[in-house]
Amino acid sequence: MALIKAEDIALVKERTSIEDVVREHVTLRSAGPGSLKGLCPFHDEKTPSFTVRPTVGAYHCFGCGAGGDVLRFVQEVDHLSFVEAVERLAAKAGVELHYEDGEAPQREPAGKRQRLVEAHRVASELYAEALLAMPEARTGRDFLRAKGFSGKDCSVFGVGYAPRGGEVVTDHLRSKGFTDEEIVTSGLAAQGRRGPYDRFRGRVVWPIRDVTGDTVGFGARRIFDDDRIEAKYLNTSETPIYKKTSVLYGLDLAKRAMARDRQAVVVEGYTDVMACHLAGVETAVATCGTAFGVDHIKTLRRILRDEAGQAPAKVIFTFDGDAAGQKAAMRAFAEDQRWASQSFVAVADAGQDPNELRQRGGDDAVRHLVEDAVPMFEFAVRTTIGRFDLGTAEGRVMAIRSVAPIIAGIRDEGLRPEYIRTVSGWLGVTVEQVAHEVSVAGTAAAQVPVTSSRAQRPEPSQEAGSTALPPPDLRDPVVFAEHQLLQCLLQYPSLFDVAEVDAIEPEAMVAPAYQLVLEAVRAAGGLSTAVALSGQGWISRVGEHADEEVRPLVTELAVAPVPARLDGATGLPGRRYTDELVRRVREVTLRRRIADAISALQRMDPAQAEESRALGIRIQGLQRELAVLRSEMT
Repeated sequence: MALIKAEDIALVKERTSIEDVVREHVTLRSAGPGSLKGLCPFHDEKTPSFTVRPTVGAYHCFGCGAGGDVLRFVQEVDHLSFVEAVERLAAKAGVELHYEDGEAPQREPAGKRQRLVEAHRVASELYAEALLAMPEARTGRDFLRAKGFSGKDCSVFGVGYAPRGGEVVTDHLRSKGFTDEEIVTSGLAAQGRRGPYDRFRGRVVWPIRDVTGDTVGFGARRIFDDDRIEAKYLNTSETPIYKKTSVLYGLDLAKRAMARDRQAVVVEGYTDVMACHLAGVETAVATCGTAFGVDHIKTLRRILRDEAGQAPAKVIFTFDGDAAGQKAAMRAFAEDQRWASQSFVAVADAGQDPNELRQRGGDDAVRHLVEDAVPMFEFAVRTTIGRFDLGTAEGRVMAIRSVAPIIAGIRDEGLRPEYIRTVSGWLGVTVEQVAHEVSVAGTAAAQVPVTSSRAQRPEPSQEAGSTALPPPDLRDPVVFAEHQLLQCLLQYPSLFDVAEVDAIEPEAMVAPAYQLVLEAVRAAGGLSTAVALSGQGWISRVGEHADEEVRPLVTELAVAPVPARLDGATGLPGRRYTDELVRRVREVTLRRRIADAISALQRMDPAQAEESRALGIRIQGLQRELAVLRSEMT
C-alpha cells in the first residue's frame, strides 16, 4: 500500500479547516470561546454533544465517544481509508502529495479522476432532463410509472433517459469542454470507426454513485423492442473510476442508516433499491451487473463496523424465489464465513422481488419482508434438503450427508446440537443419525486445509493484547484534578511553568489512562515543544506519540471545555487555576511516595539499621517537601 509522506499529511491538515469540513455534515453553534457544538453525525441524539475545537483541529462526541482530527472525521463520515481521506482533502486544498520511495498509489491522479467524475455529473443532468422533457422518453416514463414510481421518486434517485440518437451525450460533453479521449475513457461513449458514439441509447438509466456521492457509472434498462442490444441491463464498463466488483447502487443514500442501524439489505436490482428506500427500508443496496462478492463484503464491513467482539451487525439478502434466486443465495452462503455479522435471507412467499411486493402489498409488505428474514443457515439447509425426495430412505440419507457439512461449519459450536435437533425434525430422522454425519463431516473438514473463503474468524478471546484500560473515574477528586490538568496541558500549554510540569512523573497519575496521556505529552517534547507549535500542531504531535488505545482520550481532553472561569479578554483560564492543578497532582505524588517509603520501612529487618536510617531520612525529606508545597497552596 502506498504511504504518503508525513510532511504532506501535516500540510493537508494545516490547510484544511476542520470547522468547514464538519459543517458540511453538522449544523454547529457557538459553545463558548473557541468551541462549537452540534448534533453528532455518528449516533442519534436529541441534545448536542458533538464538540469541535477549530484551534486544535479536533472533534469529540461526549455521547458516543467518537473523536479525532479532520482526517479521522472524513474517514468516519464518508467511510474512507486513511489514504483516501488524505487524498480527498489534498485535492480540495491544492496540496500535491508525495509517496514513500516514490511509490504512487494504484488509482487515477486527482485531476484526471475529477474530470471523469465531472463528465458523469454533466451526463447525469442531461439524462434526468431528457426523461422529463423529451417526447421519445415517454416510453421510459411509462415504464417507470408501471413500476410504481412517480416523477418525484425518479428525481430523488436521479433516474434519467438516454436519448436514442447516437451522439447526443458525446456532443453535449464536447460542448462542455471535454475531449474525445476523456469521453471514451469515462465509459460514456465507445470508440467507433467514425469517432466516439454514445454507449447508452434509448434506455432508462440509473446513476451509480460511489460511497462519497460522486457519480462514477450508469446502469441502463432496455425498454424498446427494436433495441439492437438485447441485454436487459447494460452497465458502464470498467473504467479508472468504476469497478463493478466493489460499487453498490444506493450506497451513498444508505450508508448513514447502515452505520446507525448496523444493518444492510442487499437486493438484486435498481428498482428494488428504490422500492425499499421509498418503503422506509433505508439500508438497501444492490450490486451493479455482477454477483455479490468479496469486495462488496469489504465495503459493507467497514460501514457496518463488522468486527469480532462487537454486537453482530445484520446483513439481509433478498432473492427471487426461482432457481436463479436460490443459486444466488447459496453463493452468498459460501461467503458467509467472511462476516462477523449475522446473515439472513428474505424471500417473499410468492417469490416477488421488493419492487413487485411494494406494488401489490404496499410499503408494509416490503418492511415485513425484511423483518421476517430467516437466518442464512436455515435457508441454506432448507434449499439443500429441497433437492432430495425425503419420501425415500435413499433421499433422506443423501439429504443428511448434504446438510451435515453445513451444520459442522457453524461458527458457534454451542448452536450445533440445537440445529442438529431441528434438522432431524425437518428430515424425519433420528437426532443420532444427523449427529453422526455432522461428526464425520467435521472430522473430514479438519483434515483439509482451510481456504480463505471459509476461514474461521477469531473470537475476541483469541486476540492478543485485548486487556482494556479502565476508564478514569471522574467522581474521584484526584482523578478529576488530573483530568483538568491534562486538559490545560493540551489546550493552554503556555500557561504552565515548564520545570514544574516536567517534575510530574507519569506514574504519579492515579488513572492508568492519564499516565499514558502524560507519557505521550513527554514523548511529544513536553511544554517546551508545545509553545513552539500551533494548537492543532501540538495536539497532532501528542496524538502521534500516544498509544492507540488512548488517542481518543487525547482528542476528548483537547476538545472538552475546561471547568474554570475564562478571562473575558484573553479567553484563557487564570494562572492561579493552572498552578493549583499542578500542585494538587504533585501533592498526591508526594503522599504516595511517603506511604510507600513508610510501608517499606515497616517491612525491613531490624538488622538493616543502615538501610532503615537512610529510608527514614528520605521520608523526612519527602515530608518537608510536602509541607513546603502545602504552604504554597495556602
